[in-house]
Amino acid sequence: MSSTQPPSSPADAGGDAGELYGELVDDLLYDPAIGRGTIMGHPCIRLAGQFVACLQKNGTSLIVKLPAERVTGLVTEGTGLPFAPNGNAMREWVTVPTVDRALWQDLLAEAVAFARQNLPRR
Repeated sequence: MSSTQPPSSPADAGGDAGELYGELVDDLLYDPAIGRGTIMGHPCIRLAGQFVACLQKNGTSLIVKLPAERVTGLVTEGTGLPFAPNGNAMREWVTVPTVDRALWQDLLAEAVAFARQNLPRR
């Protein structure tokens, strides 16, 4: 029996992704305007009711809402994939399949800032 572990399977990666998502979301909940919810069956976070980000239903990828230009850049550079539920890409949403704490933390911060700038003016 070998003492080395086999490469991570998608299920293992999903567990890691779900755990990382949970930790990063917990870090954002200090802000009373941010809360948990669901969107299209995905666990998500919202800022004052506006969708910010979610974990893909299968638990393997981060999905964030960002300006369309930023989404295009992430897809072009290969960091993200179009988020296309039902086959139609949503221009302000991107799927990030690489489980990377620093990347996800930065993208979540960008997504919160984007949602905050889109809040109705008082």
